[in-house]
This record gives sequence, structure tokens and C-alpha cells, in this order.
Amino acid sequence: MTPLSHHGRFLLDRRSFLQYAGTGLGSIALAALLGEDMALASDEVQPIRPVLDPAAPMAPRAPHFSPRATKVLMIFCSGAVSHVDSWDYKPELIKRDGQPMPGGGELITFQGEQGNLTTPLWAFKQRGDCGKFASDLLPHMAELVDDFCFIHSMTARSNTHGPAESQMNTGFTLDGFPSMGSWVSYALGAETNDLPAYVAIPDPRGVPQMGPNSWSAGFLPAVFQGVPFGADKPIPHLAAPEAISATDERATQDFLKFLNEKHLEQYPGDTELSARIASYELAARMQLRAAEVSDFSTESAATRRMYCVEDQNEVKAGFGKNCLLARRLLERGVRFVQLFNGAYAMGEGVGNWDGHKVLHEQYSVHAPILDEPCAALLKDMKARGLLDDTLVVWATEFGRMPTFQKGASGRDHNPNGFTVFLTGAGVKRAFSYGATDEFGYKAVENVTTIYDLHATILHLLGVNHKQLTFYHNGIERRLTDVHGKIIKPILA
Repeated sequence: MTPLSHHGRFLLDRRSFLQYAGTGLGSIALAALLGEDMALASDEVQPIRPVLDPAAPMAPRAPHFSPRATKVLMIFCSGAVSHVDSWDYKPELIKRDGQPMPGGGELITFQGEQGNLTTPLWAFKQRGDCGKFASDLLPHMAELVDDFCFIHSMTARSNTHGPAESQMNTGFTLDGFPSMGSWVSYALGAETNDLPAYVAIPDPRGVPQMGPNSWSAGFLPAVFQGVPFGADKPIPHLAAPEAISATDERATQDFLKFLNEKHLEQYPGDTELSARIASYELAARMQLRAAEVSDFSTESAATRRMYCVEDQNEVKAGFGKNCLLARRLLERGVRFVQLFNGAYAMGEGVGNWDGHKVLHEQYSVHAPILDEPCAALLKDMKARGLLDDTLVVWATEFGRMPTFQKGASGRDHNPNGFTVFLTGAGVKRAFSYGATDEFGYKAVENVTTIYDLHATILHLLGVNHKQLTFYHNGIERRLTDVHGKIIKPILA
């Protein structure tokens, strides 16, 4: 006779038998439910990691599904453009100018206590055939509202410039994560083999507060980081020395390619090495192409005037050249172009949109630099058919308060509700989505997040934001983290 086990003896007792049976059945039910959830989760979110050829990491890759756009232009205004002074029309804010904001008596924001509600510093009026209200702050861009798809209910996770810039450009408020352009390059590769897949064009005045982190590849293979250059600061060291003939240079490049391929075979998993080799090979191909794309002599005088490239305002002219460079890059197949307006090297509000103390004075400087060249870029892209397959995103890191700061003539940071707009491939025209409250303080209708914006951009490129992942430190990382919903009502 086989002796009873210790647990078996417990089952001889009726009370213990019922207790064990009850918990056992519950465990079985829980396991079944968890199994169903896991099955559903695995069906819904199967990671899709692009298969990368170390010898050609930028080779074009098929999207997950049919895309509506193949390229992206992101225009990022550093410093937080005031939505209540530009795109978000609030009659109640005008009506209650100088009054305390209801419910905001004890409100403390980034720099401190708030003063009273303050009317928009530039007049709003209806524009275009759609009659959309836009202010006189950016009059040339306001003329194009019939082509814009506004999101007035955007929210950010931080009220501090660095983390908020980081979230808009990388999806995370912390440093070290890949930029959106890097994710796109990782997913889809390059459309051209003689220009980068991803170019970042800093403002003529310098870089945003995040600096190069704005176009970093983070933990993705280094080859997917953005290549920074501008019209006045082309990529350095591309030209061959005059003493080296074209024949000798070609022979040298062929021999170097042979050595690199042999070296790479010994270290097949070294992404830094493959990125370095790919970068040098791209640089060799770019010696002619990059010089050509930065040469504006082939542009007509009318085009140069339209972009303000010879404006007396040197900063405006410099930004106009960058806008023209952006168009030339896109029409030559660059997949993701990031155009920056505003820089932080000059201090708060001096070279950027951070209007805390004297907003009207500072914005009167910044707006003309952005407005006319940017409007020229958008009109030119439309005329050339570039908007048929290019998605344009205009964004800033957060909005600004409907009040003035106490004791100042400027507006404090406001991540609770602000405006971005899109135009071009895949989105509705003359359309507004979401809304802030009657003063423009907080998003209250169809509240959206930066995760949602990123999910929508990837969707328009034919990429499933939940499935595009990179395995890093034991986690399937993605641009939208564990968040993000496609903003379907804005899709054309």
C-alpha cells in the first residue's frame, strides 16, 4: 500500500479538501483567463523588427501595409509657440481680458504665479474659403488654412522645455531614446542611396534645447541617426583633395570597400562598425550629390525671392535657405526631413519662442523669420506635387497660458492643451479636430497626446506603431511606448 503524502493527508479532512478544491478551481480559471489574454495580446501585438543587412542597413524596406505617405517633413518650433496668439481662436478670452481666470486663483505654473487673462496680442480673422480663424502673428501661413488639418487638443507630459522637446521628437521625456526620424529610417530604410534617409536642419541661430538628441538614433543602430546640415553649414569634408585624380579616388574607394567588407565579415553583429562603414560609403556617394542639393544657383530668381533667401534680415534669409534646402532634399528622395525654427544658445526667448517676459516684443522678431519662408515652402511643395506623397507636420513642444505671468508681459508654459497642424498626404484639408476650453487653457474635446500624433504619422507611412519594435535591455521598445491611438477622424 502506497503511503499518503503530506498534502494527501490534508485532503482526508473535509474542510481542507473543500479549501484546496476551491482555490484549485480558481487557479485553473485564472490560468485560462490569462491564457486567453495572452493569446489575444500575441495576436494583436506581434513585434515586427526589420531584417537589416549589415552590408546595406539603409536598403529600402516594405511598409507593413499600403502607405498614404512615403516621406515626412517635420517643422519644429522650439520654445513653445503660443497657440492662443496664433491658431486657437477664443472669443471668451478676448471678452474677459484683464479678469482673473475662473478657478485659477491659486494656479502655479512653471515660473510661478499667474496674473489675469490676457487677450491675444495679434488680431484673429477668418481666412481662406473655409473661414478658419487665425491670427495676424503668422499672416502668410494663415493664408494657407484651407490646406491645414489642425489638432487643437494636443497635450504633453512635461511643462519643461527639454523633456517636452524630447517627447515631441522621440516619444519620451527622458534622454537616450531614438528620434521619430530614426524610427522611420529603421522601419523603411532609404529611398535614395546617395543622400541620407534622415536629415535634420538646425535653425541658423543654433540647435534646440535638446541639441543633437533631437535627431539621435538612441539605442537603435547608429546608422539610423539623423544627418545634421543646413544651407549655410553643408556637410563638411566631402570634397576630395585637388591632388587626387578622379580615377585614383575611385580605385581607392573600391579597394577600401573590399577591405571594409572583409573586416565586417569578422564582426557580423557590430552595428557601430556597420554604421561607420555605411556612413563612409554614403559620404563617398554624397561628394557630388550633397554639393548639388545645396547649390541654389539652378533655382529661379522668383523662387529665391519667394523663399526670402536674400532678405536683409540675415536670420530670415538663413531660415529661408533652410526651407529651400528642405524642399530640395524631399524631391530628391530623402525620407524624413526635420526643419527646426528657434535655438537656445541665445537664452530664454531671444532666439526661440519662449515668451515669458515680453512676448509681443520677442514674437515680433521670431514670427517674420518663420512665417514667409515657411509659407513659401508649403506653397512650393503643393505646386510641385510633393504634398501628394509627403506628410507635413508643424509642431512645438507645448502651448502657453491664456494669462500673463504675474508682474510680466508674457505667458508661462502650458502642456494641458495646444495646437499642432498637419498637411499633405493622407490628412483632411480645412479641418479642425479637438478643442481647448473657452480660454485655451486645457484640452477638453477629443483630447490627444503626442503618442497619438506619432501613432498617426507612422500609420500614414504604412507602419503599425504597436508592431514596430526594437529589443533593448529586455524590453520590446517602440516609439509610442505602451500608448498611442491613431487619430482616425483626421485621415483623408
